[in-house]
Amino acid sequence: MNKYKTLALNTVVFAIGSFGSKILAFLLTKLYTKFFDGAFVFNTKEILETCANMLIPLVSMSIADAIIRYGLDKNYEQKSVFSNAAVILMTGGAGFLVLSPLLLLYSDIRPHVPLLIGFVLCSCFRQLSAQFARARGMVKLFAADGIICTLMFFIANVILIAKLKLGITGFMLSNMFADTVSGIGVWCIAKHGRYFSFKYVDKELLETMLRFSLPLIPTAELWLITGFSDRIFVKAIVSATEAGVYGAATKIPNLLAMVSTIFYQAWNMSAIAENDSDTKSKFYAQVYDAYQALLALAAGGIIAFDQILSYFLIDTSKDPAYEHAYLYTPVLVIAVLMMCCNQFFSSIYTVTRHTRNSFWTSLAAAVVNLVLNAILIPIFAVQGAIIATLASYVVCYVIRLFDARRYVPFHVSNLRTVVNIVLLFLMCRAVSHTDITAADYASWKGVVPVVLFIEVLALAAFNFKPLLATANKILKRRS
Repeated sequence: MNKYKTLALNTVVFAIGSFGSKILAFLLTKLYTKFFDGAFVFNTKEILETCANMLIPLVSMSIADAIIRYGLDKNYEQKSVFSNAAVILMTGGAGFLVLSPLLLLYSDIRPHVPLLIGFVLCSCFRQLSAQFARARGMVKLFAADGIICTLMFFIANVILIAKLKLGITGFMLSNMFADTVSGIGVWCIAKHGRYFSFKYVDKELLETMLRFSLPLIPTAELWLITGFSDRIFVKAIVSATEAGVYGAATKIPNLLAMVSTIFYQAWNMSAIAENDSDTKSKFYAQVYDAYQALLALAAGGIIAFDQILSYFLIDTSKDPAYEHAYLYTPVLVIAVLMMCCNQFFSSIYTVTRHTRNSFWTSLAAAVVNLVLNAILIPIFAVQGAIIATLASYVVCYVIRLFDARRYVPFHVSNLRTVVNIVLLFLMCRAVSHTDITAADYASWKGVVPVVLFIEVLALAAFNFKPLLATANKILKRRS
C-alpha cells in the first residue's frame, strides 16, 4: 500500500471515529447556552475548561506526545516507552495533588477546585491509555473510543445539566465520568497491563522522552494563552457577558479545527513512518498542498453558513446577547485556518525532535497576542481581540514557514495561501453586511447568498488542482 493511501485510510478511520463524536460535542454548545444561567455562567465554564487544559500538560509533562513519537519508532521498545510514560504521569499527578491548594487563590474557580482536580487527573489517565493504543497501531480502537467517550459525555451532560440542573458541576462530573470509563475501557481491551512494569523503566529512554516532551509544556500553555487571553481581556475591559458571547462564537470556527485534528492524527503517524525516506520532501509538499486546499474549502463553507450555524447551535433564550455572536465568527475562522497550518509545521518539530523550536515560535505568537489585545480591545472591543488572535497566528505561521523547513525542506505555494485568505476575507465582508438575528435567520436572502456562493465556487476552482493531484496519488498502487 502506498504512503498516500495509508494516510488517506488512517484519516478515514479517524474521521469515522471523530466526526460523530465531535458533532455531538459541538451540539453541546446549544445545551450550555440554554441551561446555563446566561453568558456570564458560560464564561465561568470556559474558564474552568481552559484551566484544566492548562494544567493537563503540566501534570502529564506533555508525555502523550512522546508516547506517539517513540511508541511508533521501531528503534524503541514499546514496553519501555509505556512504562516510562506511566511513571512520569504518576509523578506528575502526585506533585499536582500536593500543590493543588494553590488553585484556591483563583477566586473564579475556587468553588470548583475539587472537581477541577478530578477533571485533570482523569483526562491525563485517558490520554495515556488512548495514545498508547494509537502508538501500537490500534487506530480502530482509538477511533471507536473517541465515539464512545463523547457519547458518554453527551449523555452525562443531558442527564446532569438538562435534567438534574447541576450546571457547571454537571459539566465537570460529565468530563470525569467519560474520561475514566474511556481510559479503563481502552486499557482493558488493549491489554496495556502487559506493557507496564517498573522493571521496564529505562532511565536513558526516560531522559530522552523528557527532553522531547518538556519543551512542549510551555508550547501548549502558550497556545492556550493565545487562544484564551482575549476572553480575559474582553471580560476585564468590555464585560463578562461579551466574553461569554465571544466564547460561544469561537465554537463555530472549532468545526475547522475538528477537520484539522482528524487529519493531523493520521498525518503524524505517516510523518514519523516516512522520517527516513529519501522522498519525504516531495511527500510533505504534496500533502501540505492538499491539506491547505481542504482547509480553505472547509473555512469557506463555515463562513458561508455562519448565521445559520449560529441560529441552530447557540440558544438565545437565556441571554439575548448571544444574537450577535455570528458577527465574531468569520474572521475567527481564518484565524483557526492559520492555526491549523501552524499545526502542520509543528509536526516537523515533532518528527525531527526539535520541540524547542515549537516553544519559541509559540512564544512569539503569545507575545503578539497579548500586546495587541492590550492595544486593540480598548479601541475596537471584541473585534480588537479577534484581530489580535488572527495576527498572532499569522506571525507564528510566517516564522514556522521558514524555520520548520530547515529540517524538512519542501515547497509551499505562498501565492495559494494569499489568494485563499483574500477570498475568505471577501466572504467575511459579505457576512458582516447581512442584517440577521437569531430569531429571524430567514432574512438571510437576496444578493449576499449569491455573492457567498460565487466566492465558494472561486475557492473550489482555485483549490481543485492540488486535491485532484493527491487523489491520483492515493489511487496509484505505488507512490
